[in-house]
Amino acid sequence: MSTPREGHRLPGPPAKETDRDVSDHATDPSTEAFLAHRNLLFTVAYEMLGSAADAEDVLQETWLRWIKVDLGQVSDERAYLVRITTRQSLNRLRTINRRKESYVGPWLPEPLLTAPDVAADIELAESMSIVLMLVLETLSPTERAVFVLREVFDIGYDEIAAAVDKTPAAVRQIAHRARRHVDARRPRSVVSASETRTALQSFRRALESGDPQALLDVLAPEVVLVSDGGGVKRAALRPVIGAENVVRYILGGIGKTDATITIDPTVLNGSPALVFRLDGEIDGVMAFRVEDERINGLYFVRNPQKLTHVESETPLTLR
Repeated sequence: MSTPREGHRLPGPPAKETDRDVSDHATDPSTEAFLAHRNLLFTVAYEMLGSAADAEDVLQETWLRWIKVDLGQVSDERAYLVRITTRQSLNRLRTINRRKESYVGPWLPEPLLTAPDVAADIELAESMSIVLMLVLETLSPTERAVFVLREVFDIGYDEIAAAVDKTPAAVRQIAHRARRHVDARRPRSVVSASETRTALQSFRRALESGDPQALLDVLAPEVVLVSDGGGVKRAALRPVIGAENVVRYILGGIGKTDATITIDPTVLNGSPALVFRLDGEIDGVMAFRVEDERINGLYFVRNPQKLTHVESETPLTLR
């Protein structure tokens, strides 16, 4: 992360500004404009990167560039800020992709504890879901940027072209290709939060009872479990495929600890999820993919570096 010059540090913690903090810092038009769009910029960066820590770094880099801009030459502050954020995100995304090459085991997006209004916004919740963000991982950096800006934030082709240094015609082609790629891999239908909660409640009860058959009843036969320990916590180095294999893996892992395990419902990335605690300390979080009332995807994040945003809400917005 770039080190800010003295006197130019990004005001306060990302996306968690209090009214007093804003009034303390909002002494110039640049700061006011940045704070007005801060949650949007964080959401853009997070959607592109799948990492809250890297999104925060991008916001810092965006801020350092923004304070050097002559506002008299800026006709649309929001568009200009999104453009800076996109360019910095693209630079960071290429770095992240190189980092993933040496990552131990599967890589999952960093989960965020989200406010109820995110879950209520179907469009935002779907775009933030772990399932969709994993699909976005299969796009090239430029394809991901174009897809996110166009499909998630409904930004015009001309603005996107300026952000990714392409012509509008090229951006249209990239957007079409990325949309087709994502549509072929995303869930066939959108499942309601209530349907997901029902499946999670059944899964949680079965897990707490330790009953293998009860777990098999709630899992689809072709279920896949992906676990991310980052080489720090125990996790499968490859996806676990098939209901019986998933049940053996989960119950086997629980049986290898003498700690008191608690499993509580939460909302991550706008969707119902579970948080696992060992002796009161967060050990991991699990997101789910549900189809036809059964769970066919489990995404278990245990890497401690990815669990820093699951206890306090992160404000997000598409606007």
